[in-house]
Amino acid sequence: MKTLLILLVASGVAAWLVLYIVRRIQNSKMLRKIASEGFETAVDVLYPKKRRTFRKLKIGPVLPQ
Repeated sequence: MKTLLILLVASGVAAWLVLYIVRRIQNSKMLRKIASEGFETAVDVLYPKKRRTFRKLKIGPVLPQ
């Protein structure tokens, strides 16, 4: 019974980790595609039906750092 519980928890953690990695890769691909477009409305043009907020997306003039 204990080993079954441990396996269940471990498989849940593994599934969560895989889902997290997949979503992170998808998000980074979307951000790279948006950044390569070079204009502020790229999110609306490329992904008109997705309602996602991008925390790393800068709107407005981007100054070199």
